[in-house]
Amino acid sequence: MRNANKLSIEVWDGWVRVFHWGLVLAVLVSFYTTKTSAVPFLFPIDVHAQAGYVVLGLLVFRWLWGVLGSVYARFSTFLYPPAPTIAYSKTLLKRQPNTYASHNPLGGWMVIIMLLSLSFQAVSGLFLSDDIFFQGPLYGLFGKGVGSQLSTLHQLNSHLLIILIGLHLLGLVVHRLLGEPLVTAMLVGTKRFRQQPIDARNELLNAATLRLRAIGALCIAAGVVLWLWF
Repeated sequence: MRNANKLSIEVWDGWVRVFHWGLVLAVLVSFYTTKTSAVPFLFPIDVHAQAGYVVLGLLVFRWLWGVLGSVYARFSTFLYPPAPTIAYSKTLLKRQPNTYASHNPLGGWMVIIMLLSLSFQAVSGLFLSDDIFFQGPLYGLFGKGVGSQLSTLHQLNSHLLIILIGLHLLGLVVHRLLGEPLVTAMLVGTKRFRQQPIDARNELLNAATLRLRAIGALCIAAGVVLWLWF
């Protein structure tokens, strides 16, 4: 559909948008509860753990949806080999980047790195204990030595996550300056282009098939959260 000489493409489906903003909220709660002593939570460490369970459930859904989901949600759509990624980086430095409907090559790899880092953070937290108020559901499964190492890596990875989130926010600013409002696209699901994006694709799966896949992935993710929570 063309409007005011621009091409409008629905890029982010509702499932991706709910995942994204749900993850933002859960990560914010998770980080906040590592910095507060009580208010407004009576036991911040418990809330921190519960936020981690939600993060893990959301990630389970996203990993599944990255394989089974709509065309622009699939990893195969926005993961590129090194050569195209380097080429895109050079054009970005010249402020002449190619137009992509989905994530550009740099953005695609940033998504994967963040998902991997968040996944490690959520999974490693299951093996931890503060020896006072909290004990993860898998604490002691591989012995206290492994738990101690995971605790150290959990802390280090939290610093890495802060760096990755900062780079992500910087990327949003850069693309906004280049005329690509990514935050708006993640809110409404569509992007508008002056020309056809080089990765524009037609969706072959019908809505009913995608809905069934989404429900299946959602059930698996919800099952993980409920198992951990209770």
